[in-house]
Amino acid sequence: MKTFTTNLTAAALAVASFSALAAKPAVVYDTAGKFDKSFNEAVFRNGVEVFKKEKGVDVREFEPQNEAQREQGLRRLAGRGFSPIVAVGFNMASAVEKVAAEYPDTQFTIIDMVIDKPNVQSVVFKEHEGSFLVGALAAKVSNTNTVGFVGGMDIPLIRKFACGYEQGAVYANANTKVLQNMTGSTPAAFADPAKGSELAKSQFSQGADVIYAAAGGTGLGVYQAAKDAGKYAIGVDSNQNHLQPGTMLTSMVKKVGAVAYSTWEEGMNGTWQPGIKALGLKEDSVDWAQDEHNASLITPELKAYVEGIKADIISGKITVHDYMSDNTCNY
Repeated sequence: MKTFTTNLTAAALAVASFSALAAKPAVVYDTAGKFDKSFNEAVFRNGVEVFKKEKGVDVREFEPQNEAQREQGLRRLAGRGFSPIVAVGFNMASAVEKVAAEYPDTQFTIIDMVIDKPNVQSVVFKEHEGSFLVGALAAKVSNTNTVGFVGGMDIPLIRKFACGYEQGAVYANANTKVLQNMTGSTPAAFADPAKGSELAKSQFSQGADVIYAAAGGTGLGVYQAAKDAGKYAIGVDSNQNHLQPGTMLTSMVKKVGAVAYSTWEEGMNGTWQPGIKALGLKEDSVDWAQDEHNASLITPELKAYVEGIKADIISGKITVHDYMSDNTCNY
């Protein structure tokens, strides 16, 4: 019996070792690069690095420098047998759609966009739920009844963040005024810290004392402006509390790294499936960030308040309107 068990264990280890050797996971970041201190970096830090540490498997990475290289990178990886390939961000949509058709046996996962292909897994998030939480927190700490929002590219996805934030702020305080600005109409709007600073200063001059930025690298300018003005800022996508400790009230976290990790793990285990995954608070895929960098700003009462709202959203007691369901923020 002992010999049989030993043989089984050895066989299991052999299978696991073969799976690790056979695995060829890959990722193509968006043009902001893997060290954008936001969305892409969350995939790198919480996906690529953790997967290598826990699985002992390297993830092949590609950082396109321009739009054309997104498609080139995907095609190169697929041609070399990498799979699953994670494509980071909605800007990857056209490239994934084209290359997935060319390589029907390769598994592709795209984050923040839906593509209807038999070999594509589309992962979208309920950003409006997480944004509701930080909006409620912003309204609770505001001394002026005025909070702000700075978005990146003016698209429905970013309006989804803004609408959730507005709903949360008004839920916490019906008298709250929510100032909103978008940075631009092209992807460059996610990489303009100077513009982010300018918009933040304008909102501060109008009475805002907390600003939520859903703007990628542009948000770095918002955070600096908040620090300079002695106001609060709220980060996005990854936990950005450490960027300006004492200024960052919190961050609305999208667990994109965990999604990338799961994709590669599913590929190794043979459980990867195409289709749509919509992930929110219930799936522990969006949240608000609490750590040593904002601990002094979050009282036990505030924490209990936000956690109570979170529980009510998960249970269905609070319904958060999704801007992208009808392209309106009517709620």
